Amino acid sequence: MKIAINGMGRIGRLLFRRLIEEPGIELVAINDIMPRENLLYLLKYDSVYGTSPLDMLALNETLVINAKPIELLSEPDALKLPWKSLGVDLVIECSGVYTKKEKAALHLEAGAKHVLLSTTGDTDVPLLIHGYNHDEWRPEDKIVSPGGCMTNSSTPVLDILESAIGIESVQLNFLHSYTSRQQLVDAPHHDFRRGRAAAESIIPVEIDQAATLERLIPSLKGKIAAVSTRVPVANGAMADISVVLKNKISREQIHAIFEEEANAKYKGVLAVNHEQLVSLDFKGNTHSCVVDATLTSIVGNHLKLIVWFDNEYGFTSRMIDWVRTIGGMNALA
Repeated sequence: MKIAINGMGRIGRLLFRRLIEEPGIELVAINDIMPRENLLYLLKYDSVYGTSPLDMLALNETLVINAKPIELLSEPDALKLPWKSLGVDLVIECSGVYTKKEKAALHLEAGAKHVLLSTTGDTDVPLLIHGYNHDEWRPEDKIVSPGGCMTNSSTPVLDILESAIGIESVQLNFLHSYTSRQQLVDAPHHDFRRGRAAAESIIPVEIDQAATLERLIPSLKGKIAAVSTRVPVANGAMADISVVLKNKISREQIHAIFEEEANAKYKGVLAVNHEQLVSLDFKGNTHSCVVDATLTSIVGNHLKLIVWFDNEYGFTSRMIDWVRTIGGMNALA
C-alpha cells in the first residue's frame, strides 16, 4: 500500500516515524512547504519522543530511510502533487488546509485513491471513529475523517455509558497540553486567551466538541457541554468527564462494564488503569482513552470519570488503524 503524507506538523511527523516501520506500508512521499533543511531536522529531533533512530540520508529531492527512497515535495497546490505518477493509494492529509470535502477531493483529482484527514473536518466529510462506527466505512467512501484526539478519547466512554446505563447530561473538560496555535509569550491573537504565554498559565479554550459528539451519538443531542483547558505540559491529556446518569450504579459496576468493553468492542482502543499514574506515564500509550479506576467517584446519580490519553500517540494509533482498514489489513493488530 503506497502512502503519502501532506503536511508535516506534529501529527504528520509522528506518522512518518511510525509508518516507516509499519508492515505492508510503503511511504512514497511527504509534502510540506517548510524549508527542506528544517523539515529534515524536525524529522530527526523531537522534544517529546526523542531523537529518531532511523538512518536518514537526503539526496536532492529524495529522502532515503533505511535504504527506502521517499520523495521530498514542497508543493502548496494539491492539484499539482504527483500522486498519480507515484501510484499513491492513500494520502494522509495533515496540513489542516483541506478539511472540506471539496478541498480534500483535490488529492483525488491529483491521482490518489483515498484521503484520510487528521482532524474532524467539516460536516460534509464522513466522521468515523475507530472502535465506535468504523464498520460503517465502505471502499467507495474516498474521503474519511477519523475525528480528533478529544473525540476519540470521549466517544467510547460516552457510548458505553449511554448504552449500559443512560445519560441525562454530561460536562467534559479536556485538560490538554499546549499546542502550536498558542503563543510562547504574550502576543496578539483573535482569541485573547490563546495569545497568552502557553507555558505560564492554565488557559481555557473554547471548542466545538459538543456538536461533534452529538453528531456521533444523536441520543445525546442537547445533553453535552465541553471545554478544553490547556495546561503547561508539551504532551499528554486528561478528560474530566462529569455525567448525570439515568440510573444509580456503583464504582465496582462501572469498572466492570469498562473492563468488559476494553476486552470486547473497544479492545485496543480503551483500557482501564488501576495504578496511581500521572500524564507522563501515558506517553506513547496506543489507546485512545484510559479510564483511571483510582479516580472514579459517584454521588447519587452523578458520576465523575478521569480518562487519560496521549493526544498525539493515541490519535496516530487510530489513524494507523484506518490505514490498515483502507488497505484491507487487520486493524488494531
